[in-house]
Amino acid sequence: MKSRGPDQTEWVQECRLCAVPSDDEWLLGYVGFDPTEEGTREALLTLGNGYLMTRGAAAEATADGIHYPATYVAGVYNRLVSLVDGHRRADESIVNLPNWLPMTFRPEDGPWFAPGAYDMVHHHVMINLRQGLYQRELVVLDPRQRRTHITQERLISMDRPHLACQRTTITPQDWSGAIHVRSLIDGRVTNGNVAAHGPLNRQHLVPPVTGHHSDTHWLTTQTNQSGIRIAVAARTTLHHDSGPVVADRLPVGGGGRVGHIFRLAAQAGTPVTIDKTVAIYTSDDRAISEPLDAARAEIADAPALAALRDAHTLAWEHIWRRFHLSIDGREMTDERRAVNAHLFHVAQTLSRHTADLDTGVPARGLHGEGYRGHIFWDELFVFPLLNLRTPELTRALLLYRYRRLPQARRLARSIGASGALFPWQSGSDGREETPERFHNPLSRRWMADNSQRQYHVNLAIGYNIWQYYQVTADVDFLTAYGAELLIDITRFWASLVEHDPVRDRYHIRGVMGPDEFHDGYPDHPGTGLNDNAYVNIMTAWTLTRTRDVCETLGGHHTDELWERLGVTDNELDRWDHISRRLHVPFLPNGLLSQFDGYAALEELDHDAYRARYGDIGRIDLILEAEDDTANRYQVSKQADVLMLFYLLSAEEITAVLHRLGYPFDPATIPQTVHHYLARTTHGSTLSRVVHSWLLARTNRHASWHLLREALDADLSDTQSGTTRQGIHLGAMAGTVDILQRCYTGLETRGDALRLHPRLPQTLTHLDFDLRYRGHWLRFHCSQDHISVHALPSAAPPVTVVIDQQSHTLSGGTHLTVPLTTDTRRQPPTADADLNRRGH
Repeated sequence: MKSRGPDQTEWVQECRLCAVPSDDEWLLGYVGFDPTEEGTREALLTLGNGYLMTRGAAAEATADGIHYPATYVAGVYNRLVSLVDGHRRADESIVNLPNWLPMTFRPEDGPWFAPGAYDMVHHHVMINLRQGLYQRELVVLDPRQRRTHITQERLISMDRPHLACQRTTITPQDWSGAIHVRSLIDGRVTNGNVAAHGPLNRQHLVPPVTGHHSDTHWLTTQTNQSGIRIAVAARTTLHHDSGPVVADRLPVGGGGRVGHIFRLAAQAGTPVTIDKTVAIYTSDDRAISEPLDAARAEIADAPALAALRDAHTLAWEHIWRRFHLSIDGREMTDERRAVNAHLFHVAQTLSRHTADLDTGVPARGLHGEGYRGHIFWDELFVFPLLNLRTPELTRALLLYRYRRLPQARRLARSIGASGALFPWQSGSDGREETPERFHNPLSRRWMADNSQRQYHVNLAIGYNIWQYYQVTADVDFLTAYGAELLIDITRFWASLVEHDPVRDRYHIRGVMGPDEFHDGYPDHPGTGLNDNAYVNIMTAWTLTRTRDVCETLGGHHTDELWERLGVTDNELDRWDHISRRLHVPFLPNGLLSQFDGYAALEELDHDAYRARYGDIGRIDLILEAEDDTANRYQVSKQADVLMLFYLLSAEEITAVLHRLGYPFDPATIPQTVHHYLARTTHGSTLSRVVHSWLLARTNRHASWHLLREALDADLSDTQSGTTRQGIHLGAMAGTVDILQRCYTGLETRGDALRLHPRLPQTLTHLDFDLRYRGHWLRFHCSQDHISVHALPSAAPPVTVVIDQQSHTLSGGTHLTVPLTTDTRRQPPTADADLNRRGH
């Protein structure tokens, strides 16, 4: 689409969206049109409801290399075989569904309004985060220099998850005459959001079948491998302010598209409003007979836009009550907007409608096709936010893993292990979806992808189960699902260890840690590493927690569970022994070693590579392009050893290491953080989240700096253009969790809610609501005090521990605790030179 450039001053006065105050932290918007940024903006302006999501593309746009309209339904995957670089490969991907957005117009003697056909003299687009509404306003000139003003509003109903609606208002400003309006459903779609996937087969849908009925039109298709049937039905109505518009309606179809063209008389200054409502169903949906019947019935029953919007915004009001979190300080507008945007994208990707589906936590949301829509370990960063606000949703998402236990057991057997091994990348049925090769755009070569050795996803699932139980005390979940998951995960690790009888130590060999840059030793790439500290310590922790669960359930009439799972006393005793004798490597300076042999690797000259390349987040790709390998160096993409201090408190880590027989001193934690942070390139959006958390107690200024960078990662697309392929859901949830749990020192441990607040000096106060064991608790935390108000509830009283002082809270009671100067004093830091090293 052509643009007249950045000078749009004369049009701003006419733009209603431009009249909104720029410091409104509930609006995420953009003025002007920049083709290089359009893909990123479309991802960030995505709307959804946990079932259905649509990218924030213009209604008149098609996938043309600049724009990428796309709609996704959670859990709709398809597998295709491709021939790439001489190798056959099968890839399962989230499917881009038929495009329901197309809406355009033309004067009778002019071309259809489309990118490149008109001059755009003003463009403003935004999302109202509080209401979940997409709003767009533009002024365009056709080839005869006639000016037309256009506004659009879009919603994906949070009240009725199968419905979406778009209102377009067209106002000829200096011309009158016949006008044509075209409303379509476009089934000519493929998966084309990720350039690196260009060599892959991208045609996931069979040719559609279309039809018309009265004022509606519909399209059906299905995925060509998984056989999921998809139906889209649409209703389009036209009206003026004074009532319905008299227009000729012409059905159109063919070539994979279906819809209507309307012809009507337009007058200068008189707006014409077009409301388009669509219903989308798939054969995976519950409580339906057939997708097209369901879609047509839903569209026939759909209310007018005003009523649909009212119910939708009320649903969002209810969501924001659960996800309430606000910060204050000097000049905090950008930070508050970023926090609201992150909460918005998490809440609309994973909603109460998601809980009714068999789906997991997609790493890139449903905002694009990055990672082909797969589920990784990102739920580790998302569940802490959900546990304390929507625990019923966490429970449902954990069942995604439980239903795939048979597949995980098969994967474990395939590598000669017992129990269950969950895949690093998961899709529809839980098989390993990690590709064997990926493309390096720097060298233009295909590289081996050995990340299926990241067995630590098992540890994340075990951790998530335990944390969910700590927040909810949901014994029924443990009995029905959680215990079985934990036992099979524990059996996997117990079968993987190798015992050294001389030293009575167990070793875990051939794995990758969270770092991802190291898939083996320099002379043995791809074969994994030995005794990764994170893996071994978290394995010891998991084995101990599994025994705790067995003891917890021992008094709950669970004999049938143990008989079914075949857990024996001898097995429990062996798990206990392993949890006390796993080997943990240390560096010569006494700090935890990332893995056995890490100290023998070469140091990387970060400064030299930054001078040559600028951004070295993906130094692994840079090194491969230079015929080198990250396996040779002490360099990390993201936290590995340091993930331990993100997941576990200093007390818990110390207890695990002492149980293993190592004299660990928690005073070495700041030095350990400094050591590895100086060797981390932050090649993942999760990296700054973890490191911000770790610095919160020793260098709050640096912690706040990293948090701001993490808040900005997707909103400013700092990860080398990846946001256009989908937002980073784990990082978005993780940034909010730093405010929610890290700066407050909040833990759910030992049947108590524990707080140890330490706000950065930049924050004057932090307010949020949490749900803990049946209570809604309202928190106000400042530099001087913390208050906790339990809303009225019949739930049993809960224990709240603030700075080691225990209090009991019942429904309707209130607690305020002052924070003394001594408890707020910041400890010494060894991280003073981090900024000089570029971190």
